[in-house]
Amino acid sequence: MSTEDVTLTAGDAEVTVQPGNGCRIGSLRVGGVELLRQGKKYGCFPMVPWCGRIADGRFRDGAAVHQMPLNSPPHAIHGFARDAEWRTARTSKTEAVFTYDLTDPWPYPGRVTQIVELTEDGLTLRMGVETYGDSFPAQAGWHPWFNRVLEDGGEPVRIDFDAAWQEERGDDHLPTGRRVEVRPGPWDDCFGMPDGVDVTLTWPGRIAVNVKSREPWVVVYDEQDAAVCVEPQTGPPNGLNTDPRLVTPIEPLETATTWTWRRL
Repeated sequence: MSTEDVTLTAGDAEVTVQPGNGCRIGSLRVGGVELLRQGKKYGCFPMVPWCGRIADGRFRDGAAVHQMPLNSPPHAIHGFARDAEWRTARTSKTEAVFTYDLTDPWPYPGRVTQIVELTEDGLTLRMGVETYGDSFPAQAGWHPWFNRVLEDGGEPVRIDFDAAWQEERGDDHLPTGRRVEVRPGPWDDCFGMPDGVDVTLTWPGRIAVNVKSREPWVVVYDEQDAAVCVEPQTGPPNGLNTDPRLVTPIEPLETATTWTWRRL
């Protein structure tokens, strides 16, 4: 199995996956125009085995308390699979499958699989987390960095969505546990969408991208000048403590997101 970049093509859409760089989507070009911010830490990376911040890097599983590295002090953020080397399991012109084995400092043995599938008008990302032993809590999701302004200019992107609530964010950037009405941006906030994530990014006169997922949680981050983020995920920030989902020997954690685009 290889860690070399993998490029998929369908019509005038092209996606490059970088298994050696956290299995992130390094590039998504539609009609020759790059939609994702470029750079080693950008593109679109998988968040696994947790999403967002874990308070003080600690989570509880029954009587056991586990400490994760504080990669965003005083918290741990976005998992560590984004910093790992994945392996390419198989590829075709329009689909590729990648795997990553969970290891230290994660306290449970398991495997993550990411499937990337490209069509002429859409990109589907799927992720599964399975255990090699005991059940454990986990989260999975994606953190895309969409260019605020496309590389050849034009108006900045507009973000449109209709959430049922916003998770109130404390001074520590973690949800307080209170649900409030959606407040105006800029955001670094988690929103509840119980019917599934449905967010549209529109570059006026150019292209619109609709981000969907069956998951009820999305984080929207638009506090930077260069890019905006729309992050579908299986639970809220600090969810390993507040809203855990178990990976069991008979039930892996499975999630997916689909982005579809249309020219304007």
